[in-house]
Amino acid sequence: MTGPALTVDVVIKFRGGVVLVRRKNEPFKDKWALPGGFVEYGERVEAAAVREAWEETGLRVKLLRLLGVYSDPDRDPRGHTVSICFLAKRAGGRLRSGSDAKDVGVFRKIPWEELAFDHAQILKDAGFK
Repeated sequence: MTGPALTVDVVIKFRGGVVLVRRKNEPFKDKWALPGGFVEYGERVEAAAVREAWEETGLRVKLLRLLGVYSDPDRDPRGHTVSICFLAKRAGGRLRSGSDAKDVGVFRKIPWEELAFDHAQILKDAGFK
């Protein structure tokens, strides 16, 4: 029996804005996205969120709280994914793009029209306008 793939996304509040990564690969190549990715077998979602944030942004993060669960079957063109989304803050590291990220930036003004997946909804739920 198979089901939806499990992913995590992380809203990292940093320097008065939010950290976004420019995607290096499809889907949504060159669009801005929240750091995140697939949960590995045997991995807790909290550990996956911390790992993905580090791999994609160079930042060590402290998870503050669960922001929400996003499960629209059409949220990812590769197939049905369910994302556990966390709110976090920087706890160390140096901002740099890595792994799947072509670029990384801190945004006070969100590039709403250039966001991947359902990340506009996630950012709105996190209080960004």
